[in-house]
Formats: sequence, C-alpha cells, structure tokens
Amino acid sequence: MKIQIRHALTTGIVSAIVLIFLVLIGFHATAADLIGSLLDFRTGAPVFGLTPLMINMLLLFTIIGIWNGARGAKCHEPDSLSKSLVGGLVAGITAGVLFGLLAYIIGLLNEMGVRITLYLASLIPASVRLFLLNLEPVQAGIFYLVFLMITGLIGALFAYSIRSTSSKRSVKDLWGDVTAPVTRQPAYRTAMASRYTKLVFYAILLIIVFLLPLRLGQYWNYTIGTVGIYVLLGLGLNIVVGLAGLLDLGYVAFFAIGAYTAALLTAPQPHNLQWGFWTVVPIGLVLAAFSGILLGIPVLRMRGDYLAIVTLGFGEIIRILSRSDMLASFSGGPRGVTNVAGPTLFGQRFNSPEAFVYLILLSCLLIIFVTNRLKNSRVGRAWIAMREDEVVAQASGINILTHKLLAFAIGAAFAGLGGVLFASRNAFTGPEDFSLMVSINVLALVIVGGMGSIPGVIAGAFVLKGLPEVLRQLDVYRVLFFGGLLVIMMIIRPEGIIPSTRRKLELKEDQEIEPDPAHPESTSVEVADNVVQSDLQGQEK
Repeated sequence: MKIQIRHALTTGIVSAIVLIFLVLIGFHATAADLIGSLLDFRTGAPVFGLTPLMINMLLLFTIIGIWNGARGAKCHEPDSLSKSLVGGLVAGITAGVLFGLLAYIIGLLNEMGVRITLYLASLIPASVRLFLLNLEPVQAGIFYLVFLMITGLIGALFAYSIRSTSSKRSVKDLWGDVTAPVTRQPAYRTAMASRYTKLVFYAILLIIVFLLPLRLGQYWNYTIGTVGIYVLLGLGLNIVVGLAGLLDLGYVAFFAIGAYTAALLTAPQPHNLQWGFWTVVPIGLVLAAFSGILLGIPVLRMRGDYLAIVTLGFGEIIRILSRSDMLASFSGGPRGVTNVAGPTLFGQRFNSPEAFVYLILLSCLLIIFVTNRLKNSRVGRAWIAMREDEVVAQASGINILTHKLLAFAIGAAFAGLGGVLFASRNAFTGPEDFSLMVSINVLALVIVGGMGSIPGVIAGAFVLKGLPEVLRQLDVYRVLFFGGLLVIMMIIRPEGIIPSTRRKLELKEDQEIEPDPAHPESTSVEVADNVVQSDLQGQEK
C-alpha cells in the first residue's frame, strides 16, 4: 500500500503542476472557447450558476482529473478495488489541495486589487473571473479540491473496470473480429497477395491528391503547400538525423540558402538579374549541397552534443548575416527581397496557390523516390551502420567522413529545393522566415513522425504543420504543444507515429528483456552481469 500511495502522491503533484501551468498561461480560457466552438456551446443561460464557458473549462479539468485518478490507481501490488480507490483518492486530494490553493491565492489577490497582468500577462481579468467561477477565494479553493477528488475517484473506477474486464483485448483484436468476414474470404486474400493491389491503391491515392486542390479554397491550398515544403525539409533532415544519426540543429541555414538563391537571381532588386525559375532551381540545389559539404568538412569529426551546438551556430550565423545592414546592398538586409519570380510553364505563370500545390507535390514525389532508393542502397545501409555504431562501421570498411559529407550534402540539397519553392511561392523572402524555430519544427516532425521513416515524415508534417492551421486558436501555444507532444511520444510511442520497420524491431527487442524469476525487478542484462562478476571472483579465489 505504501508504494501505491507514493505513486498516487507523485501523480497528483504532476497533475497539479500541469493544471497550474495551464491556468497561469491563460490556456483554460482559450480551451473553453475552443471547446465551445467544437460543441457549439458558447452562449446560453447559466446552469447552476455556471456559464457555458465555465462548463467548457470544467470539461477540460474533468479530463485531466480523470486521467489523474486513473494514473494514481495504477496498482504495483496485487490488484483490488480498494487499492485503486485509495490511489485515485490520494491523487485527487493531492492535486485538489495544490490547485485549490492556487485558486485561493489568485482570488485573494484579485480581491485586494492587485493587477495580476503585470506579472502574468495571460491572466487578464476575464480569465481570472472564469477560473474563479464567480466564487469567493475560499469557496473556489474548496470547489476545486472537491472537484478533483470526485474526478480522481471516477478515474480510479474507470481504470479498475478496464483492468478487471475479462476480455482484455486490444483495439487491433476487436477490429480483427469486425473485419473477419471480409478478410477470411479467398478473393480478399488473393487480392492482397497480388503486387498489383498496392499499385492500384497508390494510383487511386495519387488521383485523389491531385484532384483535391481543385476543390479546396485558396487558404487550404496555401496550407497544403506549406505542409509539402516541410515534407521536403523533413525528408532532408531524415537522411541526416534518421539514417546517418547526425544531430543537426542548424538545418534552417540550407533552407535560407535556397530561398535567397531564388530571390537574388530572379528578383529585380537588388541585383536586377531576373533569371528564370527553372535555371535557378539546380543552382539553389548545388549551392545548398556545397554549403553542407563546407560545413561538414571541419565539424563532422565531432559527435553528439558538440555537433548539434556547432550546426546550431552555423544556422544562427546565416540568419544574422541575412539581417546585417552591412550586407543590405547584397541580400536586402532586414527588409528582405521582394518580387521574387515564380515559375512559368508553356508561357503560363504559376501565380496561384493551386498551381504551386501541384509543383510542390511533384517535388515531394521526386524526393520521396530518391530517398527511398538511397535508403535501400549500399549508401543507405552504410548510413544506418554509422548510426548504430560508428566504430564498428569504420572497422567494417565504411569511410565514415565520406558518408557523413554525403548525408549532409543530400540533406542540404533537399532543404535548398524547399527554400527555392518557398521564396517563389511567397514572392518574398526575409530573415524572419529562417529563425531557429524552423529547425526545431523540422526536427520535431521527424521525431514525432518516426526517424528513418518516409511515411512518418509525411505524417509528422501534417500533425505539426497542418493541425495548427485547423486549430488556429492554439497558435499562441504552439511551442507548448510541441514540447508536450514530444514528451508524450517519448513515453507512449518512442518509435514515432509511423516508425520504420528496423527501428520498431530495435525498440521491441529492448522492451522484451526477460527478468530473472528469482529477482523480477532485475533484467536479464543485470543477471548476466552478476554471473560474469561471480565468475571473475571465483577465478580470483
């Protein structure tokens, strides 16, 4: 029982920290408005003195409270209903005491006339009134204490009912039962075994993708184009990080080189060269790849954190130089470069988001094909060997420096292509487009999607770039969600949304270490280590 209570206390403290943080940044008000939009419940008569926005806010707190109780009810001893209820109750009381104390302090400061916004800019008077539910400080504190206690008990009952269900079957098993009448048919098995089935599926998918922009508006086509550009960036960084295992935090530099190449060679100002788009594309690719090689020669002998810091510095150097007034006559300085020319095909200019969507989709298909061929080639296998163990790879005859430079050059070239398309589509490029957050976003989508996985990169781009466009009200909290999503992914699914087969098997093997029957808490690796040590001691004796 002591282990159960200690675990519940820890869970309650963590849940209280999450709740307090959400309130202090004003997210409870944003979430209430968003939930009201989704449920079409933003206005109406109060219910038991609670306005619709208050009810929406409490719905968010209910979800967190139930999760808190379910986690607190997790049994580390023989399972029972009483232990689950005690765990959920302790977790709920712990979170309720801390969260209720916050409500009391904020309510007391509000009554004293303290301007909380001077210290916490997001806690405007409206969000404070929403959080306090129009109650007195003591009443608000007691309300949240009781509220989290009740939700904690509900979460504990929910968790216990799931654990005690006789049919502990996964969603995959249930889905298999539903689809069994179809999947057991001989015709279905024959069709799935044929290699033409996959080709037909991909052909239908491509037709849908190429017809979709005709039905979407200008805004959504622009959003899809942005997602496609980040797919290009993600595929390039996937080679560097996912295949070769090189942590690059300055990847935005190559993106900027491609964009500025297109801008300076096609725009009338500042150099009035006005070259054609199709001439500039290979130049942008070559310059970005050459920059990757120049960066790689002096730094690729470094590993891990040192490599990440140096590449981060390179990205910041490129951004600062693009903002420099000394180079304003060359690169446009802080004002950037305007009137960047777009492509023309058969005399027709690509001057609409719909046209650019097709160009970006074709570029993505080309890069996916190249990446897939590289991944399955000798070069790709050499990259994977380097990622797993650089010393063993070098001992196997792999030229480490050459393959690192090749990974950097190819990844940089893909980023350069994305930069050219980005500048041409927007008809403008400037220093503010190439901040550190671009590198962080691309690295995040590779990790969330699944390192080394092409479908994972595409899924990560849609999750991290497409989903925020759907939920524009959460745009202010984008960094918060990035961090939270990364933490959740590392805990629940460290291999990513759509992991590569190799990485999925590696993580599965790590999780399937058999424990010692005599010592269940120790792993087989620890047991083997103890055996070796005992043998050495016996030899010494």
